[in-house]
Amino acid sequence: MPMKTLSYSLVLLGGSLLSPASRAQAPPKSGEQVAVVAGQPIYEKDLLPHAQSQFRQLRNQEYELKSRILEGLINQKLVEAEAKKKGIASEKLLEEIDSKVTDPTDGEVEAYYLGQKDRQNRPLDGVKAQVRQGLKQARVQEARQAYFRKLREKAEVAIFLRQPKIEVRYDPARLRGAPDAPVTIVEFSDFQCPFCQRVGPTLKEVLGKYEGKVRLAYRDFPLQQIHPQAQAAAEASRCAGEQGKFWDYHDLLFSKPGKLDKASLVEHAGALALDVKQFESCLAGGKFKAKVEEDLQEGTLAGVSGTPAFFINGVLLSGAQPAAAFEKIIEAELAAERKAAGR
Repeated sequence: MPMKTLSYSLVLLGGSLLSPASRAQAPPKSGEQVAVVAGQPIYEKDLLPHAQSQFRQLRNQEYELKSRILEGLINQKLVEAEAKKKGIASEKLLEEIDSKVTDPTDGEVEAYYLGQKDRQNRPLDGVKAQVRQGLKQARVQEARQAYFRKLREKAEVAIFLRQPKIEVRYDPARLRGAPDAPVTIVEFSDFQCPFCQRVGPTLKEVLGKYEGKVRLAYRDFPLQQIHPQAQAAAEASRCAGEQGKFWDYHDLLFSKPGKLDKASLVEHAGALALDVKQFESCLAGGKFKAKVEEDLQEGTLAGVSGTPAFFINGVLLSGAQPAAAFEKIIEAELAAERKAAGR
């Protein structure tokens, strides 16, 4: 989106994207009536239990929209300030950045075309100019984003827009990291999920970087329809936790994703020197089946629909995201904590 098309009229911080006329017709507050049936009132708050996850999704979508627009406005402000220092127009400054971007070579155009060949119904000669233009535009956007990051590093930028939070409980028995850490990551996961396995090293990296400041809590969310061994694995991890070896068993399961059958679950218990008879009795008796179901239900109510899903101090982050995605939220939470403490 070109810089000059961004409007300052959007109210983003603590406000609304609605026009004044629309705000005058805003939905009623939670204590206000929305209907009366046979003399019986229905209140705004009565609607929430019936569509909690959908309302959460809408609030998150509103935040994402505001956040994207805010990023554009911040970049626009930074460019205007830098252009003023140099005594040139903002458009001229951006043109200088764009002029440093090289044109794609014929080899790069051909390589991209071959990578997308299954989606193309035309020969290379028919789309060559279009592919070249698309690649060039992508490079221009990449160069601009790199420039915006450089400007932001040396400027004072304070963002007060916050993603909606969801209160999610955690299990103290399945907590990794400093017990008094100010930031808690609650993970809803599935032992048969390849993406959950993939994000493991990222979580280890994040916990190492923020040692003493971040803790990780694990909760079960077995997707039984596509992962038939996930439920038993979740129950087995609870049985191992009963003997004080939850995290050892957790790590072992993710290190051996192909060994989640019942025999292997017992074999893992033996490898960790657990009381195998006690473990087998626990697993065969379904001792923790209801507890696993409780995690699943609470995750669903919180808006989890797939794994892995994380709540970082209540802020939802879905999928096997890179460390930078975790760090962005963690840094915001730590900054808020410092501000609250007056530091």
